[in-house]
Amino acid sequence: MNILGTRIHVIGNSCSGKSTLAAELGAALDLSVVELDALNWLPGWVGLNATDPDELRRRINEATSGERWVVAGSYAGFCADTCWPRLQTMIWLDLPRSLLIRRVLMRSWKRWRSGELLWGTNRENFWNQLKIWNKEDSLIWWIWTQAEHKRRSMVARMSDARYGHIRFVRLTSPKEVLEFRRALGVQS
Repeated sequence: MNILGTRIHVIGNSCSGKSTLAAELGAALDLSVVELDALNWLPGWVGLNATDPDELRRRINEATSGERWVVAGSYAGFCADTCWPRLQTMIWLDLPRSLLIRRVLMRSWKRWRSGELLWGTNRENFWNQLKIWNKEDSLIWWIWTQAEHKRRSMVARMSDARYGHIRFVRLTSPKEVLEFRRALGVQS
């Protein structure tokens, strides 16, 4: 029995495991997986969220127009008025900043070394992550400075009557994520 429903959003900070968990849920529950970064990022790291917000909203609406999907990614300001009105479950990966920083360094190093292609023609630059003074390039900067703001914002949304129809699942440690996967029979 699927207690999560068929319209799910996995949200969290960078490197929290959103895409991985969403892919696992999609496979286990036969849901299409909507990767918000893939909808947002154009070649040259041009983000629709900054350059054409209406187009990003259109893409999110189109990708979540059906009844069976799991969304991976944050973009809460865009999702609140696109897919959240129909959302059944939100899984919030609220992991410690220190863990996320370690993960971003490991993931970025791996992607940079392998030349992994991300969302069109984009490739990650490991060295940019170390530029913590440059918010445009560094996910370390983003995680460190935005984590508490994002946490307060999500806590507020969980008690907001506009989202009363959403089942919120907050996971705050890798152990809780693992237990959640096991309870659902989802394998990583």
